[in-house]
Amino acid sequence: MTGYPVNLDVKPQVEAFFDEGTNTISYVVRDSGSDACAVVDSVMDIDMAAGRITYDHADAMIGYIEREGLSLEWIIETHVHADHLSAAPYIQERLGGKIGIGEKIMVVQDVFGKIFNEGTEFQRDGSQFDRLFRDGGTYTVGGMTCFAMHTPGHTPACMVHVMGDAAFVGDTLFMPDGGSARADFPGGDAGDLYDSIQKVLALPDEMRLFMCHDYGPGGRDIAWETTVAEEKAGNIHVGGGKSKEEFVKFRTERDAQLAMPRLILPSLQVNMRAGEVPKDRDGIPMLKLPVNRL
Repeated sequence: MTGYPVNLDVKPQVEAFFDEGTNTISYVVRDSGSDACAVVDSVMDIDMAAGRITYDHADAMIGYIEREGLSLEWIIETHVHADHLSAAPYIQERLGGKIGIGEKIMVVQDVFGKIFNEGTEFQRDGSQFDRLFRDGGTYTVGGMTCFAMHTPGHTPACMVHVMGDAAFVGDTLFMPDGGSARADFPGGDAGDLYDSIQKVLALPDEMRLFMCHDYGPGGRDIAWETTVAEEKAGNIHVGGGKSKEEFVKFRTERDAQLAMPRLILPSLQVNMRAGEVPKDRDGIPMLKLPVNRL
């Protein structure tokens, strides 16, 4: 037993939206008994060379919600992403809903507030978000009771969100042939990530797991849905009973070989603000380029 309020009898409808530029999968999750829905891990498009932000990916999600006649109640961030920008405020402005993230966002804001030299005007209390989730905290989407699991390791604020028989794992896990995410960002820890993955794998075998990223290892088609049973049996990093010591050794050595994500600098500045682009003293949207800080 996990100690969390799991209810496999509730089976939400999940619509996936793949962003090819960042290999991100965003979701619209619909309560099976109503027109209420939630958005998980939305994407805002950015052309770094042109300094231009657009919203094609978010508009596709908005269009789907409007065509289906759905009512958006929550815009969920599984963590502060380092590889894509969140479109949460753009979606909220058009459809409403509350923006939620894990309460350890305050740790992330403190760390990166210093790296980007944000000064005292940048609030580090998570107040940019409408709700800060604690481990085991519940919320509702229509008549569906959902809950959040704290799963640190990739970042301190990572949460897995469980809605009925569907769990949205963020970067805590990848598809079985993709393994797991890196744990070398500030505040990350490979041992914590292993423990968090075990929490996810303690959910019922039938639980559907939805990934935030997929890279099509070996040239296979992009995929984003698996189950706890499939991850336990076949995940190349943690499946088949691999020990914590084996995982930490592999993850540490592997992470030392990885380059920084292409969009890490804009992503962190935007996402720790709940998707808002920072502004300079004249109120003009402006991103910083800190040198030798990461």
